[in-house]
Amino acid sequence: MEADPAILNQVFAALSDATRRDVLRQLGQGGATVTELAQPHGMSLPGFMKHLRVLEDAGLVTRLKEGRVVRCELAAQPMQEAAMWLAHYEQFWSAQLDSLGRYLYHEEEVNPWPKAPRKTGPASASPGTTPSRPKKSGGPGPSRKR
Repeated sequence: MEADPAILNQVFAALSDATRRDVLRQLGQGGATVTELAQPHGMSLPGFMKHLRVLEDAGLVTRLKEGRVVRCELAAQPMQEAAMWLAHYEQFWSAQLDSLGRYLYHEEEVNPWPKAPRKTGPASASPGTTPSRPKKSGGPGPSRKR
């Protein structure tokens, strides 16, 4: 079964932000209130609620109201669909890299690299040493005329 492209777009858009990924990590430890989730991010509650709305629209978070308290829970199904989509491409790239490895191994067997001759003399052809760079920068450069 192929994942719905619109759902994948929403999931990847939701995962594109570090704050939202951190919220999902927090919820992976268990449910939490909106206040508990917002506290470590140092932003206004309305600003944080926008992040929560994106996660909810992507189906990654569910909200449950218990009296005056709103609790959030992680909903993993959309992430599982995204992971399956990524796994397909992981298999593709693994196969491509395996094929490249076989090709390079074959090329090395057929046309081995020539061995580099050993140097028996000094490491450098120049008799002296290279001077160190100056420690301080020079004076100010020319200024632009306006």
